[in-house]
Amino acid sequence: MSTKSLKNLKIMNNIKADKIENYIVEKYGVIKHDKYAMADAINEVSYEMDTVNPWDIFLLVIENKPIKSLHTHSYGFHTANGRGIIERFKSHYYEML
Repeated sequence: MSTKSLKNLKIMNNIKADKIENYIVEKYGVIKHDKYAMADAINEVSYEMDTVNPWDIFLLVIENKPIKSLHTHSYGFHTANGRGIIERFKSHYYEML
């Protein structure tokens, strides 16, 4: 699904670029990535996966926090599913830059 068509959809739990910036600046002091591309990529992955909260994807990518319902980690390491979600995010992110 293209970014343009995604923006036309009403997604209940989409994450906003300003929330991403506020979180990262508060936690780490500076944001080095494009907050708009990051928000779009997270929302795109969340939409594709249908039941995943965008905030969970954000925390997986930024802080490596597991998404228990998706079994993204095993013994502290990424499972194939966790790596797949991160790679999907990266693909969308770099596509939008």
